[in-house]
This record gives sequence, C-alpha cells and structure tokens, in this order.
Amino acid sequence: MTRIRQARGLDADRARRALARADPVLGDWMRCIGPLDFDRHRPFDTVDALSRSILYQQLSGKAAATIESRLRAAVPGGPRITAAGLRAMSPEAMRACGVSGNKRLALLDLAERAESAEVPSSRALAGMDDEQVIATLTRVRGIGRWTVEMLLMFELGRPDVLPVDDLGIRKGAQRLLAVEGMPGPRELAAHGERWAPWRSLAAFYLWRIAEWGGRTGAMGRGTRLDARPDR
Repeated sequence: MTRIRQARGLDADRARRALARADPVLGDWMRCIGPLDFDRHRPFDTVDALSRSILYQQLSGKAAATIESRLRAAVPGGPRITAAGLRAMSPEAMRACGVSGNKRLALLDLAERAESAEVPSSRALAGMDDEQVIATLTRVRGIGRWTVEMLLMFELGRPDVLPVDDLGIRKGAQRLLAVEGMPGPRELAAHGERWAPWRSLAAFYLWRIAEWGGRTGAMGRGTRLDARPDR
C-alpha cells in the first residue's frame, strides 16, 4: 500500500485546521474521513518517475504495473529506469515488454532530453517553483500538465497543487458542492482559491470524497491514500 509522502512544505495538522476555517463544508468531510496518513518525503529519480508516468497513461493500474515490471526487468542497469538504459533497448525489446510504439517514442524523447540536461534532477526540481517544473517537464513528449502535477504532489511533496483537470478531483468537488454536474476546471480553480496555500491536501481529500459511499467502516480515522490515481 502506497502512502502519501510527507510534503516538506506541508504541516498536515496546520493545513487541516486552515482548510476547515476556509471551507466549513470541506472541514465536515475531513472530520468524517479522518486524518490521512503521510510518509516522509524520499529521494526520487526524475527519469524513473516520469517513465513510470508514461507507462501508466491510458491503462488500468494492473495492466500498467505488468508492463512496468517487465520493463524494469529488461532495461539495462535495471530495475531503475535510466536514460542510458532506455536508449540501449531495441524496439523489439520494448515491444516484448508491452510498451506501445507511441510510449516508446515518449520514453526515448525523455531519455534524449535527460542526456542533454533538459530534464532536471530531483534536486534541481526541488529548487524550482511549481510552474517552472510544469513548463520544463511538459516539453517532453507524452508528458502533460496533469502528469507533472502528480509528480509535484507525490514526489516533490508540494503543498499547493490542485489538479483541476483530474476526473476524481472533479467528482469529489461535485459531491462537496452538492451540485448536479461536475464543476469545470475554471470553476474548480476559482472555488479552490479559498484552499490556498494547502490545495494539495484539499485534493487528497477530494479524491477520498469522490469514492466515499457504503464503506464507512473502511474509511474511519487514520485513512491512507492508497496510491496516486491512474490516468
């Protein structure tokens, strides 16, 4: 079970109190769900993390995990996925792992950009603001804003990210606001201004709100966020 890595800028207790003051309805949901369980932030490798994101795009979690496992077993120097390892793999080898042609091209673009120092290390990313990270990493083929927002939240532990294009976030906001249709990205962004500077924690709760129902016993205090959402 993957737990939320502790955001270096996130004081969870302080954030919960601030969110409850700013949005009493969200505060009621947070009290119902209980605290989320956080892990400490751990180092990560940018190429490895983005490779995983590329592999998981448009696939179920189970199918993507199978492909990821095969690739990690096959990549030279594995199980960590590196730029050199990706460039050393033949098209046939990647295909045998289940990697599609488009994803192979995305992985190779990632590798080439990493080797030309266009993809910053995790240490370099830590010194950049959120929009700088997004602008830099979305230059890679197959990497969009949502993918980078997941990296900001789950790997870099940034406290103020609200992925307004995420379906689960929008479903959670629909329940939170008690409206018939899911709010659009602009509407959600406007509503989410009240959650700043703790929008990441609000997002974690919106994912929980979206799936809440008929499982009260499993959603008691100390709830863990099982994993980043599949996309």
